[in-house]
Amino acid sequence: QSQLVESGGGLVHPGGSLRLSCADSRLRGNTYAIGWFRQVPGKEREAVSCITYYGYTDYEDSVKGRFTISRDNAKGTVYLQMNSLKPEDTAVYYCAAYWSPYSSTCTVTTGQGRYEYWGQGTQVTVSS
Repeated sequence: QSQLVESGGGLVHPGGSLRLSCADSRLRGNTYAIGWFRQVPGKEREAVSCITYYGYTDYEDSVKGRFTISRDNAKGTVYLQMNSLKPEDTAVYYCAAYWSPYSSTCTVTTGQGRYEYWGQGTQVTVSS
């Protein structure tokens, strides 16, 4: 089964910005909720943010006010705008999707087992 495709990772200085993208044709016009996750080697993967088809969002506390999740349903693409990046934001970032036709909300505490499709990950490195 095809994966979601992330892009936009890279190397950035502290205080800089990056915008990650997550694209897949299944997201086009379909009520999937999308989550962004990140993982550092040796640590568990953690949820960063989520967004429903209708635009409800939730964020992990450490990224509130710095990261913004958004989506273009017509294009089947979800974005994660990351500003004021810190070295501790360095990780592999993944997007994931689950079918959610009836819920108007999402939460970063949703178990990862709920997510049906995952991307391959994109590396974000914040370093001077």
